[in-house]
Amino acid sequence: MKVGAGAPPNEQGAGVVRAAVASWLAAYAAPADPLIIACSGGADSLALAVSTHDLVAGAAHDRRLVGATVDHQLQPGSADRAGATAARLGDIGYRQVEVLTVNVAGPGGPEAAARHARYDALLQLARRVGAPGRPAAVLLAHTADDQAETVLLGLARGSGPRSIAGMRAWRAPWGRPLLTVRRADTEQTCRRAGLTPWQDPHNSDPAFTRVRLRREVLPLLDDVVGGGVRPALARTAELMAQDLDALDAIAVGALHQASGPDGSLDIATLRGQPDAIVGRVLRAWASAGGSGPLTFDHLRRMSAQVTEDDGPRQVRIPGLLDVVSDGRTLRLERQ
Repeated sequence: MKVGAGAPPNEQGAGVVRAAVASWLAAYAAPADPLIIACSGGADSLALAVSTHDLVAGAAHDRRLVGATVDHQLQPGSADRAGATAARLGDIGYRQVEVLTVNVAGPGGPEAAARHARYDALLQLARRVGAPGRPAAVLLAHTADDQAETVLLGLARGSGPRSIAGMRAWRAPWGRPLLTVRRADTEQTCRRAGLTPWQDPHNSDPAFTRVRLRREVLPLLDDVVGGGVRPALARTAELMAQDLDALDAIAVGALHQASGPDGSLDIATLRGQPDAIVGRVLRAWASAGGSGPLTFDHLRRMSAQVTEDDGPRQVRIPGLLDVVSDGRTLRLERQ
């Protein structure tokens, strides 16, 4: 490794960041699986990049490691910034580095549009690097601090338990090894490795919701409740994710039991199930039948078809579909 002058080699990439990456690799990645490390040049992603490289370079198995940085073209000089990040990855020791240039446009505001463009570009790269039908894992540097912000946003928006469960450590092809790591730990890792992170001006712009959460709301909550809000929210996300996984597994069995050979759902079989299971079954069934994203109101009316004798006979859902009840079964019909 070429960076880190002045830092003892055995300290480069050490500590909790390295331990978190090692734990993630042991849990989710086979020894020969290729990995893509997404890096913006900030402290979190640089710490992920250097720690992953140190672990992989010292392993007995030969693993393809690809560094990737995204140029969103949202700021003057963004191409130079992406080039500098790519060069830094090369200095760390990455033999393959990709600069992904994207056009940010679309609904949801600049944050959502940039995120969509970034993830789409990384997914395309993952498909190129991975085996046919099996994209390579893309490691992202979200920390416990990012998780806390995600959970708080989900609570504020009333988006339901899945948003409160936050980000997952692994949901193919996205891997997040640092969800138990604090931002202060990634900064310390960079200092030990002799790396100077880039300070993204967007991270201090109050026009972005997450910036105000990070700088105003979370510090206020810490002050009101006496500290510990970020790890508490991250812990809440982990517990919620465990509950969701258990409910999802139960719903898979319920869907199998209620499904008829013609693709219909037996209402009597579902009626004895808890509402949380009925909703999951209906969402999965509709999605498999070609439905678009369902809102809370769609699911509420579909659930009434199952749980209420006088529930609606027809519910129109996205995908040009109607959910039709004859009192005994539910069927999907094209509009």
